[in-house]
Amino acid sequence: MSRGTWRQRTLAFILTRFHQRYLTLTEPWRQRLLSEAHGRVVEIGPGTGPNLAWLPADIHWIGIEPNPYLVPILKEAAVARGRHAEVMAGSAMAMPLPEASADMVISTLVLCSVPDVGRALQEIRRVLKPGGRFVFIEHVADRPGSRLRRLQNFGTPLSRCLGDGCHLNRETWRDIEQAGFGDVRLEHFRLPLTFNATHIAGVAINR
Repeated sequence: MSRGTWRQRTLAFILTRFHQRYLTLTEPWRQRLLSEAHGRVVEIGPGTGPNLAWLPADIHWIGIEPNPYLVPILKEAAVARGRHAEVMAGSAMAMPLPEASADMVISTLVLCSVPDVGRALQEIRRVLKPGGRFVFIEHVADRPGSRLRRLQNFGTPLSRCLGDGCHLNRETWRDIEQAGFGDVRLEHFRLPLTFNATHIAGVAINR
């Protein structure tokens, strides 16, 4: 395993110890969006592998994980679930996969932290087959001028440091809508959380 940064180590610590409440809160969206997966499914930044619990057993799952501290945990999770799975070190902006090779790409809490959202979305479109589905659940910025948005703007420098690049104030829905997908269906919703209460979830269909 390659040596990671202290930020990656910190994020791995947070995900393995303090992430369960968030998973419980987002379970309805994960269950609804992931249950219809089929074929070859690529998940970017799968972390500790919680989405495996909601994916059908007969898919071929590929996890692209940039954090070296999470790779062994992810491999153990796939084995424990008895999945036909591959775990690859890589980035959402440069996936080690051929063009038009995936039926679905999954992103949950990933686009908040990638250095270039537009580039990541174009890479997702590259690996998706025509008609393939990009499924996402992401925390996003609140409306401009709101109290929460001001808190998100204030807290983003700290979250970027401790959350391995996480931006609390990204308007990620705009990036998805402008990425060139043939159809985008998303909803905005709120969770009983502090800085990252505002979310989007949905599906974008590749052209």
